[in-house]
Amino acid sequence: MPNFVTEAKIFACSQSTELAEKIAATFGAPLGKVITSTYSDGEFQPSYEESIRGTRIFIIGSTHPGPKNLMEMLLMIDAAKRASARHITAVLPYFGWARQDRKDKPRVPIAAKLVAKMLEAAGATRIITMDLHADQIQGFFEKPVDHLYASTVFLPYLRSLNLENLTIASPDMGGSKRAYAYSKTMESDVVICYKQREKANVISHMELIGDVKGKNVVLVDDMVDTAGTLTKAADLMMERGALSVRAICTHPILSGNAYERLENSKLEELIVTDSIPLRQKSDKIRVLSCADLFAGVMHNVHYNKSISSKFLM
Repeated sequence: MPNFVTEAKIFACSQSTELAEKIAATFGAPLGKVITSTYSDGEFQPSYEESIRGTRIFIIGSTHPGPKNLMEMLLMIDAAKRASARHITAVLPYFGWARQDRKDKPRVPIAAKLVAKMLEAAGATRIITMDLHADQIQGFFEKPVDHLYASTVFLPYLRSLNLENLTIASPDMGGSKRAYAYSKTMESDVVICYKQREKANVISHMELIGDVKGKNVVLVDDMVDTAGTLTKAADLMMERGALSVRAICTHPILSGNAYERLENSKLEELIVTDSIPLRQKSDKIRVLSCADLFAGVMHNVHYNKSISSKFLM
């Protein structure tokens, strides 16, 4: 029996249309047609405007809060399942709600597990995502998960800077594994920031483990939200004698006063991907596209080729 591969179709949730257009162009397929009807109370209904029966479809959409982004992805998946799509791959450049990956105190939800179950219940047959907040979130799914690393996007740029006395830094203890992986590839030293929080997004105290005097420091993290940790770490490192401080953060949430903090900090540059569209431009922010990474993985998934090279730091 011949190895027949059906057509692949790519669709976008509204919050990720710009990235989806880049991915579709690299993949070599047009972006599919979807229209969304909205009721006066805010309820909305996406509708595929072309046949998807028997096809593999990729639905691209980051699920960063507010809840509309996640709800749109769930409705798109459900509509595809009811339209008899053969394979439904949810492409989540940013997997939102991932910071709630465990019970860190009594009577709180594990939102990341809930979101995983919701995606599966809606009808997703595969998940492609990038730089999860915690690797173990892959285990919340019963369906295949392709967890990509943005290091394949960042490392070429980092090498192009030709920084002398390079030191990789983690802004907290939880990100030390990521920092060590970058430092191994770049053959550099590592320093770690130890922080204590009063509450979410509020740091009461920060200390530096390691020496940064005379070093060009690159902070590495999976996301930047209010930018409080990054800017505080950058200022502390400059006080301790660093020559320069840059930051690599995959997902630019940048909520609250993040842009103001960045502008007023000693951080020389913030390097991010376009997994989440920026709310505003800043001379301190450099955006590197992850479109080629996702397009390549989607192509290999569709044609049943290996994607293991995309998992390496």
